[in-house]
Amino acid sequence: MLKAKSISDSPDLIAAIRGRFAHVESCPYGGPRVYFENGGGALTLKSVIETSAHFAGVPDNQGRDNPTAKALAQVIVKAKADLAVFMNAQSGQFIAGETGTEMLYRMIRTACINAPKGSKIIGSSIEHPSSRSAAQHWARTLGMTYVNVPHDAQSGTVTADDYVALMHPDVAVATILHASPVTGIGIDVVAISKAIRAIAPNCLIIVDGIQHAAHGQLDLSAYNVDGYAISPYKVFSRHGYGIGWISDRMTALPHEALHGGPALNWELGTRDAGAYAAISDVIAYFDWLGGEVSQETDFRKRIEAAGQAVHDYEADLTNGLINGVDGQRGLRDMGKVTILSGVDNPARVGTVSFAVQGVASPEIVAELNEKGIRTHSRTADHYSGNILKPLNLPDCVRISMCHYNTRQEVSQTLRALNDSIGQPKERRVTGSKR
Repeated sequence: MLKAKSISDSPDLIAAIRGRFAHVESCPYGGPRVYFENGGGALTLKSVIETSAHFAGVPDNQGRDNPTAKALAQVIVKAKADLAVFMNAQSGQFIAGETGTEMLYRMIRTACINAPKGSKIIGSSIEHPSSRSAAQHWARTLGMTYVNVPHDAQSGTVTADDYVALMHPDVAVATILHASPVTGIGIDVVAISKAIRAIAPNCLIIVDGIQHAAHGQLDLSAYNVDGYAISPYKVFSRHGYGIGWISDRMTALPHEALHGGPALNWELGTRDAGAYAAISDVIAYFDWLGGEVSQETDFRKRIEAAGQAVHDYEADLTNGLINGVDGQRGLRDMGKVTILSGVDNPARVGTVSFAVQGVASPEIVAELNEKGIRTHSRTADHYSGNILKPLNLPDCVRISMCHYNTRQEVSQTLRALNDSIGQPKERRVTGSKR
C-alpha cells in the first residue's frame, strides 16, 4: 500500500471532513462548542442521518414478495459485503443486534455454553465490563474457572506474555479488549491471539473492538479470532444497534435460533435495514477519505489508507495535547497533572486521560464545558474502576478525539486548561475528593 498523505497538511481536506459531519462546531442544545467526547459517542455523518430518516419511513420488511422487500434485502446484503471489506473478513458472517455490548454478551454466552465441562475462560482486568462481566457471569453460571490476567496499571496495557503466564490447554474461551475506553491505549490483539492459540488451539477468542473501531484499521484476517463486536454510534453512525462478526466455527455452534429456521442464522427477528444502510454510509465515508489521502484504486486499499491517515493525524492531536501547541503549555508541563498510562505511550489511540492533584475531575469538566469544550470525567465505578483504582485515583478527565477535530481545538483546550489548572481556586482544593 502507498503511504497515506497527512490530513494535517491539508486545511482543505480537514474542512471537507468536518463538512461531512453533523454538529461539528455547535451542539443543537448548548450552542458553539469543541467536541472532545468522542469516546462516549462520535459525531454522526450527515449521510447517516439522511439515510436513517429515509428508511424510518419505508413501510415494508424484507422477506416479502414485493419490490420494497427485495430492495431492503439487497441493502442488507450490500452492507454485509461492505463490512467484509471494511474489516477485512474473508469468511464468517456479520450480524446486527441491540448494541455492541449485547453482541459481546451473546457471543461470550454461546462460546461458554458450548465449552467442555470444567474448562476455563481467560480475560484481562483491563477490559470494559461489556466483555468482562459477560465472561465472569457465564463462568459462575456454568461452573467454569475464570482466569484473570492483570494489566499493567502504569502503562495501561496487557501483553501476550501476560496472557501466556496464565494460559493452559484447557482454556476454552478468551476475551480481549482492543482499546481502552478510559485511556485510549490500544492492545496487540494479533500477538495475544497468537499466544493463546499456541497453547489452546481450539480456544474461542472474542474481541471487544468498540473503542478501537473509529481510530484505525480493522483486519479480521490478521486477528485469527472467532468474534468481534463494534458499536456503530462510536464509528460515525447512530445509536440503536450493534454489529458483530462471528467466524465460521462460531457460526456453526448450537445457538439461540428459531426452531425449523436456517441452521446458521444468528439474527433473531426482522432486521432494521436502515441500520445496515447506515453502516454502508460509514464505510463509503472511509472509502472517500482513502481516495483523498492516497492514489489507491482498490476498495480495501483505500480503506487501509484512510485508517492509516486517521491514526497518524489523531496521534498528532494527542501529542499536541500532551506536549503543547501554538505556544500553549501541554499537559505534561502543567503542575500536579498525572497523565494516565504515561506521557510517551505509543499505544495511545485518540484519547488522553489525566487527573489533577487536589482538583476533582468533574469540576474541571464543568469548567471546560462553561468555556465551550465538551469533555468527560470517568469515576472509579463499575465502568472505570478497574483502571482508576490501581492508580489510587477516584476520577479522571477524558479528552477523546476523532480525526475531524483540529489542532486549533487542541490549542483552545490547552489555553482553557492552563488558565484553570494554573490558577487553582481555594474552593476547589477545600472541596476536593482527594
